[in-house]
Amino acid sequence: MKVIALNGSPRLVGNTSNILNEISDEMEKEGIETEQIQLYSSEFTPCNDCRSCEIRGDGRCILEDDSLNDIIDRMRKADGLILASPCYYGAYSSQMKIFLERAGMVLEKGDMGLRRKIGGAIAVNAHEGGSAVYSQLVYWMLRNGMLVCGSTPAPVVTALNSPQYQNDKEGMKGVVGLAREMAWAIAALKDR
Repeated sequence: MKVIALNGSPRLVGNTSNILNEISDEMEKEGIETEQIQLYSSEFTPCNDCRSCEIRGDGRCILEDDSLNDIIDRMRKADGLILASPCYYGAYSSQMKIFLERAGMVLEKGDMGLRRKIGGAIAVNAHEGGSAVYSQLVYWMLRNGMLVCGSTPAPVVTALNSPQYQNDKEGMKGVVGLAREMAWAIAALKDR
Protein backbone atom coordinates (compact mmCIF):
# COMPACT_ATOMS: atom_id res chain seq x y z
CA MET A 1 0.00 0.00 0.00
CA LYS A 2 1.30 3.40 -0.95
CA VAL A 3 0.39 7.07 -0.56
CA ILE A 4 1.76 9.94 -2.64
CA ALA A 5 2.16 13.21 -0.70
CA LEU A 6 2.42 16.32 -2.88
CA ASN A 7 4.25 19.16 -1.17
CA GLY A 8 3.24 22.55 -2.55
CA SER A 9 5.72 24.55 -0.49
CA PRO A 10 8.74 26.25 -2.08
CA ARG A 11 10.76 25.47 1.04
CA LEU A 12 12.56 22.15 0.90
CA VAL A 13 12.75 22.06 4.68
CA GLY A 14 9.86 23.95 6.18
CA ASN A 15 6.64 23.44 8.07
CA THR A 16 4.84 21.68 5.20
CA SER A 17 7.64 19.19 4.49
CA ASN A 18 8.12 18.51 8.20
CA ILE A 19 4.39 17.91 8.64
CA LEU A 20 4.47 15.48 5.70
CA ASN A 21 7.38 13.69 7.36
CA GLU A 22 5.25 13.34 10.50
CA ILE A 23 2.30 11.97 8.53
CA SER A 24 4.66 9.57 6.74
CA ASP A 25 5.80 8.24 10.12
CA GLU A 26 2.17 7.67 11.13
CA MET A 27 1.38 5.94 7.84
CA GLU A 28 4.41 3.67 8.12
CA LYS A 29 3.18 2.54 11.56
CA GLU A 30 0.12 1.29 9.69
CA GLY A 31 2.20 -0.45 7.01
CA ILE A 32 1.69 2.19 4.33
CA GLU A 33 4.63 3.53 2.34
CA THR A 34 4.59 7.29 1.68
CA GLU A 35 6.43 9.04 -1.13
CA GLN A 36 6.77 12.81 -0.80
CA ILE A 37 7.01 14.77 -4.05
CA GLN A 38 8.31 18.35 -3.88
CA LEU A 39 6.39 20.21 -6.60
CA TYR A 40 8.77 23.16 -6.56
CA SER A 41 11.58 20.97 -7.88
CA SER A 42 9.76 21.04 -11.24
CA GLU A 43 9.23 24.03 -13.47
CA PHE A 44 5.64 23.38 -14.54
CA THR A 45 4.26 25.23 -17.53
CA PRO A 46 0.78 26.62 -16.82
CA CYS A 47 -2.20 24.98 -18.54
CA ASN A 48 -3.31 26.88 -21.64
CA ASP A 49 -6.58 24.95 -21.99
CA CYS A 50 -5.53 23.55 -25.38
CA ARG A 51 -7.72 20.47 -24.73
CA SER A 52 -5.17 18.18 -26.37
CA CYS A 53 -5.65 15.82 -23.42
CA GLU A 54 -9.35 15.60 -24.31
CA ILE A 55 -8.71 15.09 -28.02
CA ARG A 56 -6.02 12.45 -27.46
CA GLY A 57 -7.83 10.77 -24.57
CA ASP A 58 -4.67 8.99 -23.45
CA GLY A 59 -4.54 10.48 -19.95
CA ARG A 60 -1.43 12.52 -20.67
CA CYS A 61 -0.70 16.20 -21.06
CA ILE A 62 0.78 17.14 -24.43
CA LEU A 63 3.44 19.23 -22.63
CA GLU A 64 6.15 16.63 -22.04
CA ASP A 65 8.97 18.99 -20.98
CA ASP A 66 8.29 18.71 -17.24
CA SER A 67 7.50 15.95 -14.75
CA LEU A 68 3.71 16.38 -14.67
CA ASN A 69 2.86 13.20 -16.61
CA ASP A 70 5.31 11.17 -14.52
CA ILE A 71 3.79 12.44 -11.27
CA ILE A 72 0.25 11.76 -12.51
CA ASP A 73 1.28 8.19 -13.41
CA ARG A 74 2.69 7.72 -9.90
CA MET A 75 -0.55 9.09 -8.43
CA ARG A 76 -2.60 6.63 -10.50
CA LYS A 77 -0.58 3.69 -9.16
CA ALA A 78 -0.84 4.78 -5.51
CA ASP A 79 -3.64 3.86 -3.12
CA GLY A 80 -3.94 7.36 -1.71
CA LEU A 81 -2.99 10.98 -2.20
CA ILE A 82 -2.22 13.79 0.22
CA LEU A 83 -2.22 17.38 -1.00
CA ALA A 84 -0.33 19.73 1.32
CA SER A 85 0.25 23.43 0.79
CA PRO A 86 1.04 26.58 2.69
CA CYS A 87 -1.43 29.43 2.44
CA TYR A 88 -0.17 32.30 0.30
CA TYR A 89 -2.48 35.28 0.19
CA GLY A 90 -5.61 33.22 0.85
CA ALA A 91 -4.94 30.35 -1.55
CA TYR A 92 -2.60 27.43 -2.05
CA SER A 93 0.84 28.04 -3.53
CA SER A 94 1.24 29.00 -7.18
CA GLN A 95 3.19 25.82 -7.98
CA MET A 96 0.41 23.69 -6.47
CA LYS A 97 -2.15 25.64 -8.51
CA ILE A 98 -0.30 25.14 -11.80
CA PHE A 99 0.10 21.44 -11.07
CA LEU A 100 -3.52 20.89 -10.01
CA GLU A 101 -4.91 22.82 -13.00
CA ARG A 102 -3.03 20.72 -15.52
CA ALA A 103 -3.37 17.43 -13.66
CA GLY A 104 -7.08 18.00 -13.10
CA MET A 105 -7.69 18.67 -16.78
CA VAL A 106 -5.69 15.60 -17.86
CA LEU A 107 -7.42 13.33 -15.37
CA GLU A 108 -10.92 14.68 -16.01
CA LYS A 109 -10.62 14.53 -19.79
CA GLY A 110 -8.70 11.24 -19.71
CA ASP A 111 -9.35 8.28 -17.47
CA MET A 112 -10.45 9.81 -14.13
CA GLY A 113 -7.42 7.89 -12.84
CA LEU A 114 -7.87 8.97 -9.21
CA ARG A 115 -11.49 7.83 -8.88
CA ARG A 116 -12.11 5.95 -5.63
CA LYS A 117 -8.60 6.55 -4.33
CA ILE A 118 -8.29 7.77 -0.75
CA GLY A 119 -7.37 11.43 -0.32
CA GLY A 120 -6.48 13.89 2.39
CA ALA A 121 -5.57 17.57 2.54
CA ILE A 122 -3.28 19.57 4.82
CA ALA A 123 -3.03 23.35 4.94
CA VAL A 124 -0.41 25.46 6.72
CA ASN A 125 -1.06 29.12 7.47
CA ALA A 126 0.80 31.80 9.37
CA HIS A 127 -2.26 33.80 10.43
CA GLU A 128 -5.32 33.12 8.28
CA GLY A 129 -6.53 31.45 5.10
CA GLY A 130 -5.80 27.86 6.05
CA SER A 131 -9.46 26.86 5.95
CA ALA A 132 -9.77 28.27 2.42
CA VAL A 133 -6.70 26.33 1.26
CA TYR A 134 -8.00 23.16 2.92
CA SER A 135 -11.36 23.58 1.17
CA GLN A 136 -9.71 24.21 -2.22
CA LEU A 137 -7.60 21.05 -1.93
CA VAL A 138 -10.56 18.93 -0.80
CA TYR A 139 -12.69 20.27 -3.66
CA TRP A 140 -10.04 19.26 -6.21
CA MET A 141 -10.00 15.70 -4.86
CA LEU A 142 -13.80 15.46 -4.79
CA ARG A 143 -13.99 16.69 -8.39
CA ASN A 144 -11.62 13.86 -9.30
CA GLY A 145 -13.93 11.28 -7.72
CA MET A 146 -11.70 10.59 -4.74
CA LEU A 147 -12.87 9.41 -1.32
CA VAL A 148 -11.65 12.19 0.95
CA CYS A 149 -10.86 11.57 4.61
CA GLY A 150 -11.13 14.23 7.24
CA SER A 151 -10.26 14.51 10.91
CA THR A 152 -11.27 16.41 13.99
CA PRO A 153 -9.85 18.95 14.35
CA ALA A 154 -9.19 19.66 10.68
CA PRO A 155 -5.55 19.27 9.55
CA VAL A 156 -4.98 23.01 9.28
CA VAL A 157 -1.74 23.96 11.04
CA THR A 158 -0.79 27.48 12.14
CA ALA A 159 2.94 28.16 11.81
CA LEU A 160 5.20 30.75 10.22
CA ASN A 161 8.78 29.51 10.44
CA SER A 162 9.75 25.89 10.91
CA PRO A 163 9.55 24.15 13.33
CA GLN A 164 6.66 26.27 14.65
CA TYR A 165 4.22 23.62 13.38
CA GLN A 166 5.06 21.67 16.55
CA ASN A 167 3.50 24.44 18.66
CA ASP A 168 0.06 23.98 17.09
CA LYS A 169 -1.04 20.95 19.11
CA GLU A 170 -4.60 20.98 17.75
CA GLY A 171 -3.50 21.26 14.12
CA MET A 172 -1.03 18.42 14.55
CA LYS A 173 -3.71 16.35 16.28
CA GLY A 174 -5.69 16.83 13.05
CA VAL A 175 -2.70 15.71 10.95
CA VAL A 176 -2.25 12.52 13.01
CA GLY A 177 -6.00 11.91 12.85
CA LEU A 178 -5.92 12.30 9.07
CA ALA A 179 -3.11 9.75 8.78
CA ARG A 180 -5.05 7.24 10.85
CA GLU A 181 -8.29 7.76 8.92
CA MET A 182 -6.54 7.41 5.58
CA ALA A 183 -4.72 4.27 6.73
CA TRP A 184 -8.00 2.73 7.91
CA ALA A 185 -9.78 3.59 4.65
CA ILE A 186 -6.97 2.27 2.45
CA ALA A 187 -6.86 -1.00 4.40
CA ALA A 188 -10.65 -1.33 4.32
CA LEU A 189 -10.72 -0.93 0.55
CA LYS A 190 -7.86 -3.41 0.10
CA ASP A 191 -9.84 -5.99 2.10
CA ARG A 192 -12.80 -5.79 -0.29
